[in-house]
Amino acid sequence: MNLASELKAHGQQVLVLQGGGALGAYQVGVYQALHEAGVEPDWVIGTSIGAINAAIIAGSPAEERIDRLTEFWRRVEHGHGFDHALPAAVASFFRNWTTIVGGLPTFFTPNPSAFGSVHAALGAEEAAYYSVDPLRETLSDLIDFDRINDGDVRLTVGASSVTTSEMRYFDSRDMPLDLRHIMASGALPPAFPAVRIDGDLYWDGGILSNTPVEAVFDDNPRRDSMVYAVHIWNSHGPEPETIWDVMNRQKDVQYSSRAGTHIRRQRQLHKLRHVITELTALLPDGCRTAPGVPELAAYGCPTRMHVIRLLAPALAGEDHSKDIDFSPSGIRQRREAGYADTMHTLEAAPWRGEFDPLEGFILHEAIGGHMVEPTC
Repeated sequence: MNLASELKAHGQQVLVLQGGGALGAYQVGVYQALHEAGVEPDWVIGTSIGAINAAIIAGSPAEERIDRLTEFWRRVEHGHGFDHALPAAVASFFRNWTTIVGGLPTFFTPNPSAFGSVHAALGAEEAAYYSVDPLRETLSDLIDFDRINDGDVRLTVGASSVTTSEMRYFDSRDMPLDLRHIMASGALPPAFPAVRIDGDLYWDGGILSNTPVEAVFDDNPRRDSMVYAVHIWNSHGPEPETIWDVMNRQKDVQYSSRAGTHIRRQRQLHKLRHVITELTALLPDGCRTAPGVPELAAYGCPTRMHVIRLLAPALAGEDHSKDIDFSPSGIRQRREAGYADTMHTLEAAPWRGEFDPLEGFILHEAIGGHMVEPTC
């Protein structure tokens, strides 16, 4: 049995992608490694930049996905001259400064009306420092929404309701998706404007849950799954000693988004579901059909999920501006790291082995491609 067949024997293949701006280049390397191993996702879930990468994957033929992902990241590259003409630290400062002041031509551009006064009445769908019209054009070129809505890859993207503070997952299984849903998932305020869908306003899903793996755990009906959860913010890190370090670590903590808490909760719940299934099997045949018993037994669930957390390592010299580092070298380094880390994880094959039958949720963690003892 080859690797792809072995993985598919564990159920649906699910790829979960965090938000994180330029850090999303790591996800391209992850997908490339899976693609070369013959593993194509049945379901892709994303938030913010993860939603963009996910939509490109789901909205492209398998043989074109790498090329379209590469083209998106080529278009958003910025600061070529700084990479070659200045020392790294100086180049980073000027590149980030020009991004903040001038935007990225194929991603976002300044909204002049927003810089006059923070009290200017711009309207609910225009109240932001930047316009994302360029991103709409870029994504319109690269994503086939007919394929998303009629194809064999399920797409789910997360967004935050502006008025109710509730997380909303838009799912191609349940509704037709279009460009608005992808744009809403990445509408990070106050930089980018809210997006209106069916009368309601939405912001970036990362505000409430930047690690949308909960969509898999709460799916109905649940299925046996191999889940590749890609974490592009550093959930593990040293104690910061300077204000500069604090600014970097604060972002990592904020956007890691309580992933560990979600996973611990789901492991407990799924084990209880397996316990219910085992207890139901011990009942005499006549008792299983007694009034009320089938309803109670329905709380059980025999499915098993292998969750592989791919934790991106910190790159040398990165700081709190890493999520706007769209430099060619930054994008290349992160993509190459994602590819190498995923290849090492696949070679380690952590899903092999004997596991407690009561464990329906089996967690594997890899930091920079090296398997570690799960911390959740």
